Amino acid sequence: MTEQKATNVTWHEQRVSDKERCELNGHKGVMLWFTGLSGAGKSTVANTVDHLLHSKGNHSYVLDGDNIRMGLNKNLGFSAEDRAENIRRIGEVGKLFVGAGVITSTAFISPYREDRDKVRELMGEGEFIEVYVNASLATCEERDPKGLYKKARAGEIKNFTGIDDPYEAPENAELVLDSDSKGIDELAEEVVAYLESKGYLKA
Repeated sequence: MTEQKATNVTWHEQRVSDKERCELNGHKGVMLWFTGLSGAGKSTVANTVDHLLHSKGNHSYVLDGDNIRMGLNKNLGFSAEDRAENIRRIGEVGKLFVGAGVITSTAFISPYREDRDKVRELMGEGEFIEVYVNASLATCEERDPKGLYKKARAGEIKNFTGIDDPYEAPENAELVLDSDSKGIDELAEEVVAYLESKGYLKA
């Protein structure tokens, strides 16, 4: 648990409830937490899902790992402690988006189960959907879209997940996407179909 350092602060209840915001949007707010190795396709699937949701008239947004590290989390590195803080912050930001009735996709390696579980605990019932974009290390190294695995193998990058840092795969993810054998569009359609089946989308 992160220590509360600020003093003399008081929580202010808002006059507009989360339920009212969702009703205005015509659908529930929910967090899709895409997790998986670098190169598994998290960001690409999340953005394709976002495009499909938007085209269907849903309010959606993507919080992408690299993009967040260029702004909100630019002061964090890749140690276990910094990774935990990275995930904690994005969990809190995502919770705000969900409260505003937005279908929020987050694309982060988020390698540790404990950190992902802490975000789940932040959310209300049914507001957190863990999506495991499952691709083998061999597949991700073969893809290596950013050239990071090559650098990690050469010792140019330290604390790289899958090489010298662990990745703890989800044990009870709501969705597991087979990124080894299926294409991006098919995987994105699986996510949207899941949301439709669970009543998260605009009727």
